[in-house]
Amino acid sequence: MCKTIKQKVKFKASPMTIYQCIADSKKVTTLTGETATISKHIGGTFSTMSGKVSGIIVDLAPSKRIVQAWRRSDFPEGIFSMATFTLKETSEGGTEVVLTHRGVPKELIPDVEESWRQNYWDKIRTTVKTQSK
Repeated sequence: MCKTIKQKVKFKASPMTIYQCIADSKKVTTLTGETATISKHIGGTFSTMSGKVSGIIVDLAPSKRIVQAWRRSDFPEGIFSMATFTLKETSEGGTEVVLTHRGVPKELIPDVEESWRQNYWDKIRTTVKTQSK
């Protein structure tokens, strides 16, 4: 049985800055401290967290949306999920990100939810604060 994760987070940085923190190989590698290789083209592949997460880029709209057919190495054989990041500029000039991650194996939901918070949202917040000083 698979479930959906939905997380909404706000950052004090532009949509393009946040987009790059999710979609740019060098920025993701720096952010997470783990190797990331991410195609900039629809249909291309990606690998993050030193190969623990991989998949295919389904859709890209810079500063607006990223859609990935996504799987962790501990997912059951043949199981992919869909991770959709929707970015919207806030009235304060920051960015609201809505992550909708569909098809995550039920038993892995708590771990995947926490992984998004620790490996992306918390680290993006820290990076954005450091850059603005």
